[in-house]
Amino acid sequence: MRYEGEVTPDAHDRHSYAQPDRVRVTHLGLALQVDFEQRVLRGTATLTLERFDRAAPLILDTRDLQIEEVFLREYDESRHVRAEHPLPWTRGSVDPILGAPLIIELPRESGEVTVRYRTDPSATGLQWLAPEQTAGKKKPLLFSQSQSIHARSWIPIQDSPGVRFTYSASVIVPDSLTAVMSAEAAPVNEGTQNVMCFQMPHSIPAYLLALAVGDIQVQSIGPRTAVYAEPSVLAAAAAEFEDMERMIETAESLYGPYRWFRYDVLVLPPSFPFGGMENPMLTFATPTILAGDKSLVGLISHELAHSWSGNLVTNATWRDFWLNEGFTTYIENRIQEAIYGREQALMEQVLDYRELEAELASHHPADQILYIDLTGRDPDDGCTRIPYIKGALLLRLMEQTFGRDAFDVFLNGYFEHFAFQSIGTEAALDYIVRTLFFKFPEQAKAIDLEEWVFQPGLPESAPKPQSDRLDAVAQQAFRWSAGDLHARQIETAHWCTQEWIEFLQRVSRPLTLDQADELDDTFQLTARKNSEVLFEWLQMTVESLYEPAFGRLEEFLLTVGRGRFVRPLYGLLRKDPRTRERAHKIYAKARPGYHAIVRNALDAMFRE
Repeated sequence: MRYEGEVTPDAHDRHSYAQPDRVRVTHLGLALQVDFEQRVLRGTATLTLERFDRAAPLILDTRDLQIEEVFLREYDESRHVRAEHPLPWTRGSVDPILGAPLIIELPRESGEVTVRYRTDPSATGLQWLAPEQTAGKKKPLLFSQSQSIHARSWIPIQDSPGVRFTYSASVIVPDSLTAVMSAEAAPVNEGTQNVMCFQMPHSIPAYLLALAVGDIQVQSIGPRTAVYAEPSVLAAAAAEFEDMERMIETAESLYGPYRWFRYDVLVLPPSFPFGGMENPMLTFATPTILAGDKSLVGLISHELAHSWSGNLVTNATWRDFWLNEGFTTYIENRIQEAIYGREQALMEQVLDYRELEAELASHHPADQILYIDLTGRDPDDGCTRIPYIKGALLLRLMEQTFGRDAFDVFLNGYFEHFAFQSIGTEAALDYIVRTLFFKFPEQAKAIDLEEWVFQPGLPESAPKPQSDRLDAVAQQAFRWSAGDLHARQIETAHWCTQEWIEFLQRVSRPLTLDQADELDDTFQLTARKNSEVLFEWLQMTVESLYEPAFGRLEEFLLTVGRGRFVRPLYGLLRKDPRTRERAHKIYAKARPGYHAIVRNALDAMFRE
């Protein structure tokens, strides 16, 4: 008999229909076949269950999945399938953000369910790239992006960060292509062609499920580290990330053992919508961080830091996102300091602080709160820089208040206490108070946790970083803007990326056309390959209507799909009536190459 009741989002996690307090998935057995021609995955998801209520159905999250059948498998003593018994199921009402619940009726003794299904070509968690969209231009490429709630578009699963499970997978791929996943490679039966197998023995939430298939090769960096990329990108990526093993050792010395066996990085094509994604054992990264001088590898230390804050200790819901990103941004900066020096860490802090000020100014007070209310909204809306930087500032304040040694002891205890668990803000704050504030009651009076976590804005107690190197750069920017210095007189020989960003952010804007010409002729800014420096310059050129850079701007928007870059650039183009039509024309050409996450955000912008 089919379940007839209306299923609403879970009371604890408003972005999932799952009811894990009644029936919880503990293991996922995944079998996938990759079809590039149809742009679909065909698969089965076999779910091992823990049942707390024997009368309750299994409820899974789905979005645009074609469910073909649901059944129980009966095995013989050798675990060979003896029979398959169909199970009644129904699909609930479709929500434009959450998708639809898949409700499966269970016999009283069931502990395992298999769902046979097919993805939709427009699945938001998958991007299918034609050969011409890849670095090699000869073979297609597929990659997933499951955060925040996009796993449900390619796997029927309890898609909540509060539900953790182990998984195994087999993937059938076309000839000459390679599959990689956020898991260990597992042995394949001899004689099996085009099948790759994986095993994740640690429990993870659904948003950390990851798959990529393409012309992917690997180069070892150290005993626990390697870089994966298309052949033409591999050498440059391996050189840029040669400090990865050192980063792991540094992080371990600060926060305890690395528990994920390996730390590898896959460099994806430029359409990847984020800077990086911390999939366990296999970070996905944008090629826009390949600067040639390691000045952008802070992103790698950020994704590595997630191996502790996020992957090991996970936010229970998406309104607790600051627990992942605030802790991780703080740890990233500590890794950078230990490897590249205090001044490098300070420069990054200064730029982050300025970025936070701009973010706070552009968001409604309700969206400035760390414990943000996302009820009825896409959780991707909460993925601003506020939980990252404001959260990290709170941790930095605690470090300064209680002392670095005491704070490191606290963090080590935090990761050990909550290892392989998903926790909410209340549990985290309770632990902070019990293990840190009660231990140092006088110092604790300087920190108002209520103000930091539940109130908008930036508290007056926030530490404001300062960098001598950036101060020196800023002085040159001010002098040049005032006409007291020619561009050729500016000392730039030893500048790193952060100093270039400081200079471009500190000069008076908008530039006159003569000023733009002088900077561009002297420093060849329009021709820069460093994506962060080029991004700052392109924003300035739009504001200044500097036509000589507009060809490079269009090229950048047509080839780079990282949301952090393309959204502000389109926003500036649309803001000025003189460039609005150009924005629409470029977007019409670029839109098919963007990931659905970025495309959906830009579609909303262009509708305004």
